[in-house]
Amino acid sequence: MFNPVEKLKEFIRQPSVSTDPKFRDGMKGAQEFVAGLFGSLGFKVDVVKTDLHPIILASHGTDASWPHVLIYGHYDVQPAEPLNLWKTPAFEPTIIGNRIYGRGAADNKGPLMTNIAAVAQLLAENPRLPLRITFLIEGEEEMGSPSFPKFLAAHQERLKSADFVYLSDTALPNENQVVITAGLRGLALFDVHLTGAKGDLHSGLHGGVLRNPIQALAEIISTLHTPEGRVNVPGFYDDVLEVEPWERAELNKLGADEKQYAEFLGIDTFYTTPGFSPFESSRFQPTLEFNGIGGGYQGEGTKTVIPSKAFAKISCRLVPNQQPDKIKKLVMDTICARTPKGVKLEFVDQHKGDPYVVVPPGRSNTPKDQSPVLARAFRAADAAVNEVWGRPPLYLREGGSVPIIADIKRVTGLDSVMFGLFLPEDNLHAPNESFNLEVMKKGIETTKRILAATAKR
Repeated sequence: MFNPVEKLKEFIRQPSVSTDPKFRDGMKGAQEFVAGLFGSLGFKVDVVKTDLHPIILASHGTDASWPHVLIYGHYDVQPAEPLNLWKTPAFEPTIIGNRIYGRGAADNKGPLMTNIAAVAQLLAENPRLPLRITFLIEGEEEMGSPSFPKFLAAHQERLKSADFVYLSDTALPNENQVVITAGLRGLALFDVHLTGAKGDLHSGLHGGVLRNPIQALAEIISTLHTPEGRVNVPGFYDDVLEVEPWERAELNKLGADEKQYAEFLGIDTFYTTPGFSPFESSRFQPTLEFNGIGGGYQGEGTKTVIPSKAFAKISCRLVPNQQPDKIKKLVMDTICARTPKGVKLEFVDQHKGDPYVVVPPGRSNTPKDQSPVLARAFRAADAAVNEVWGRPPLYLREGGSVPIIADIKRVTGLDSVMFGLFLPEDNLHAPNESFNLEVMKKGIETTKRILAATAKR
């Protein structure tokens, strides 16, 4: 049996930045590392080529009568820049206290290694465990998984043989409280471009003559929210499902403190959908956010021009029952209707993802036809978390998005057990990313117990 922390160090040393061609060797190194590790554990390993970065399928167990779990993870990471803000080298793992620092430590190499180590230990202790296990590890999650739809279409029959998906790419509120994520928000992203004159103009010679694209853009985007915080787009909330009482009760058990949350964010007041606390808003409500805005001169000093162009980047986070294409059209139609004369409007479509929700057994809205193996896995998670962490898990929706989970559900019908392992202080996507090694230790033991209890009885 390998040392999980030492293997994690090897993994982090591979600079697997999927979005940057300069890191092609790092991507290949990470892929070969993962495939080789599975091979050493006796798994049948298939490296599936894609247009960009390969997907790894590693399987153990062939008896069709056994339950089958599909474990998801990804071997690619975000860019490490700005490098000058790192206290330790981004791709040289460093242990300080009970944390290991390095890009990808928490997203997703640490949690993925946790699950690989759990399976390795479980099979070493029980080589004849009556459970089929397939790992699906992709290399494009941090760039929107562009190869995943084609892969799903080609391999859907093989994946459909599973009973449920298991993954650890979601969050914990703190190191003592486990959350089993019960929902993820979807995504709809696009850019807005406005063009005025054919080129930048002298603001003295031509000011007061034509519409400034920056002014026009500011006018448009200022109308997309009400002063109270609702998205001001007709039909935006039409498909939003009511929150079940048990979901609010679970969230209340978290005992989150609004003052502490505000201090963590560095703000002095919240701006939420009316009728929802900040913790409810980030889980139960859709959003429309401006992720970037630009136009005109951006350098030092002044340059008195009327810019020819201005742009804004918009993202909508969507909740269950909302459809990305429908929301994009609603927002785009609203922007078209509110665009003043004198500027040309263009949209640049970006990627999207469906929202996802899964309901554990015994709830008011649990599907009547829920898979018995999935229900057993949820009950096993309840027991394992209680035993290892000393308190039961909470079942909460999360504000973030993992679009491929909804894609898997749509194509294969499989639901997911999402066992969170990273913490707010782990600095995902930021300098000084880290992973709590005590969480890793508990995570290994928890996953072992969940999978052992899910096996054929």
